[in-house]
Amino acid sequence: MGYSQAQKEKTHKRIVAIASKRFREKGLAGFGIAELMKEAGLTVGGFYKHFDSRDELVAEALSDAFGVWQRQKEAAEATAQPLTFAKLIDDYLSDVHRKNPGAGCAFSALAPEIARGDKRTRTLTSAQVQRDLELLAALLPGKDKRAARSRAILTFSALVGAMSLARAVSDEVLSREILQTVAGLLKNPD
Repeated sequence: MGYSQAQKEKTHKRIVAIASKRFREKGLAGFGIAELMKEAGLTVGGFYKHFDSRDELVAEALSDAFGVWQRQKEAAEATAQPLTFAKLIDDYLSDVHRKNPGAGCAFSALAPEIARGDKRTRTLTSAQVQRDLELLAALLPGKDKRAARSRAILTFSALVGAMSLARAVSDEVLSREILQTVAGLLKNPD
């Protein structure tokens, strides 16, 4: 007896969720289809019942990983505790995020690989960067939209770069210093 459409959709979402996490942990090239399908409890042949290509899976996995700040903002609003610029920075530049790339930002885990990705993946990435910049700009004080956008771009770049460097170095003290220094400078730019 075959899978129902609901079962197929559930399985598809499970495959995407596993890929999303593993790609952020191991890189786009560091985690293969055979390994993914084994972890999902499926055969390699079953992959093509869900995806036309690996690139399609990558795009869906990145889409699944994107939107962390929007989900964080919605969760904060649901508890009547609006997300603040400082809270977003503190959460992003935290040890928890540094030590758990599979549950964190796809940009700090995968930006150089995404840059070499196909057009679909880069288009999805561009759209998400725009959304994240808008969210950041909206959290900044003041009415000058141009200045807020510039500061949002600087903030986004600093966050992604700091997390990437903090993960890249082997010196734990230096790693924490990178995160703390960037957090301090972003929250208190003067």
